[in-house]
Amino acid sequence: MAKAKDVTTMMVLLITIMPLAAHGSRLYSWANRLEETSKEKVTNLQFYFHDTLSGKNPTAVKVAQGTDTDKSPTLFGAVFMVDDALTETADPKSKLVGRAQGLYGSSCKEEVGLIMAMSFCFEDGPYKDSTISMIGKNSAMNPIREMPIVGGTGMFRMARGYAIAKTNWFDPKTGDAIVGYNVTVVH
Repeated sequence: MAKAKDVTTMMVLLITIMPLAAHGSRLYSWANRLEETSKEKVTNLQFYFHDTLSGKNPTAVKVAQGTDTDKSPTLFGAVFMVDDALTETADPKSKLVGRAQGLYGSSCKEEVGLIMAMSFCFEDGPYKDSTISMIGKNSAMNPIREMPIVGGTGMFRMARGYAIAKTNWFDPKTGDAIVGYNVTVVH
């Protein structure tokens, strides 16, 4: 008698559990758990950003400005679109590893502070066709700046991390600059 009751209880449990198991890890109709893993990669990248506003072939161009931007010592309100080379060393003729594509704008009245929204698009090595997205404030006159990495594509899908920027060279007459970037990414 006890065995028949146990079998009946097991059958009821199976009938109840089977539909739940059929949904896999579906939590709700709008949310699915795709994968759980503790294996994340940490990658460190070092490259140089060449921002050229002068000459016949600039890589950064002003696309907008506020009405009082020309009166501002920080160029507050100026917005630049960029397609800057990323190279292996500070030498502009060194190996091209990618391009920084996006925009930056002068977002501070009291300091030279830029809001940067940029994708580092890699064209070389194992990260070819992968990108890292950076958005944040760049206090450009500080010797060392930190900005957040908020995403990526390809090998850097779901990336997060930080970028440390250090100006290697700057021409105050033209605004041209070479900036070293040391980027740490968890992906």
